[in-house]
Amino acid sequence: MKNLTLPPLSALSAPALMVFAMLLAPLTAQSQPSGKTIRLIVPYAAGGPIDVTSRVLAEQVKDSLGPVIIDNKPGAGGNIGLAAVAGAAPDGLTIGIATVATQAINPWLYSKIPFDAAKDFAAITQMVRVPNVLVMNADAASRLKINTLADLVRYAKANPAKLNYGSGGNGSGGHLAGEMFKAQAGVFAVHIPYNGGNPAQLALLSGQVDFNFDNLATAAANIKAGKLKALAVTTAQRSPALPDVPTVSETLPGFAVDTWWGLVAPAATPKDVLAKLSQAFVAALNAPEVKTRFAGLMAEPVANTPDQFDAFMKNERVKYEKPVKLSGAKVD
Repeated sequence: MKNLTLPPLSALSAPALMVFAMLLAPLTAQSQPSGKTIRLIVPYAAGGPIDVTSRVLAEQVKDSLGPVIIDNKPGAGGNIGLAAVAGAAPDGLTIGIATVATQAINPWLYSKIPFDAAKDFAAITQMVRVPNVLVMNADAASRLKINTLADLVRYAKANPAKLNYGSGGNGSGGHLAGEMFKAQAGVFAVHIPYNGGNPAQLALLSGQVDFNFDNLATAAANIKAGKLKALAVTTAQRSPALPDVPTVSETLPGFAVDTWWGLVAPAATPKDVLAKLSQAFVAALNAPEVKTRFAGLMAEPVANTPDQFDAFMKNERVKYEKPVKLSGAKVD
């Protein structure tokens, strides 16, 4: 077949231009996945780190995907928002934020949950991880001569049941990290649940509890001010935000806990649509301006493939099953 040479657009008549535009339309639709507004459901209230990072990405992908609006649907530990994602049309126009709570903790914590975390979602890409950090009241750490995680473990073993720790509530990430730490270190500490992370941190600052597993974004200011002593971060690698603070796994090999969230779509979303969404959001996560914005929130971008994020979520569900059951926490 001979190559065809098309005339310049300026040489085409008005009717010919209309035909040319009609032939070009399918190609344009392919390069712009939806051509319509995408709704991104955030299963938590506006203003928090998950909401803020979602808005940063929505702004970043508007040129490649078109407008993305944020729809906050908080409640039931994130279950209400994720149920809305699971029940949406699988056309790529409704996507949502999946978190360690909704995908890995809530399936074991809640007696009833309005979706199947293993079956009702298609992964797009992970977005971020935010390290948790084991912190002590600085004055208490000095008084007890605890400078390292190994010191804390030794003290706990020598003084059984004398330590306690706070968290944002039964079944929260801080609670489960504490239970995993106790089990792996072979120590005991009384868990004191509070109604949210902020009251738990205030309790630590006032000396009501001895240590917490807190979110680094929340604890960083008081660590820098010298009010809290950071003994270890819970991620597998050291945090760029606290490079001199060791990981828990350097003392307790294999320990790895962090707060994470990422993007998912309804389960039946076509693979080519997922691929286009993933490509756009991965490019956004790798953009220098996005990395800078996330760094201010102590959030580390994680841009991976749908298959990688899907495998990660499956592993996280397995990891949290035992700690949730050991904790005895249950929400009816």
